[in-house]
Amino acid sequence: MMTYNRWAIGLAFCLSGLAGYIDTIGFISLGGFFVSFMSGNTTRLGIELAGLHTGGIATAALILVLFVLGVICGSVAGHFGGRRRKSAVLWVVALALAVAASLDQIGLSFAGAAMLAFAMGAENGVFQRDGEVTIALTYMTGTLVKMGQRLAGALLGGPKLAWVRHFVLWIGLLTGCINGAIAHYLVGQGAVWLAALAAAIFAVALPFLPLDD
Repeated sequence: MMTYNRWAIGLAFCLSGLAGYIDTIGFISLGGFFVSFMSGNTTRLGIELAGLHTGGIATAALILVLFVLGVICGSVAGHFGGRRRKSAVLWVVALALAVAASLDQIGLSFAGAAMLAFAMGAENGVFQRDGEVTIALTYMTGTLVKMGQRLAGALLGGPKLAWVRHFVLWIGLLTGCINGAIAHYLVGQGAVWLAALAAAIFAVALPFLPLDD
């Protein structure tokens, strides 16, 4: 993350906000299952397996599969996108979010909420180099670990502000979560349309931004 310029960090902040927004809507809609935080869903799957709760097992497993499929599709789109890799990935995200919102509108609310996991899996392909994710957008455990390490380094005489970029990324996710909760309260899963529009706008704008990728 330290090798990216401010434009890229700003984009990461916005996309983390998008992830928090969608994860909150999915969490509420699916009754406590996440659409971007797969460690949490793995924990839920383990609990459901231990209690033999068939419905919970199916939900957790479906979300995990859709997330991985989203990662695959996002990575493939990025590969074929070439120099416009980020835009190609975000078009996949925008399309997946539009499909999720459409499913909800025709009465398939559960399918629509589950589809959000596909979109979040795909979003992880935005910041990727040599096949590896360089900035995690949909989960913050690693980001908080790195922030803590940078703070420890500052206390030991290292760079004083190296932790700030990681903190900004976490704030982006938190802000998105707050906005997602408010939006869901106001319009339910229909709020996903706004996220689809945002992803499409980013996809259109990215080729014109001075990103160092």
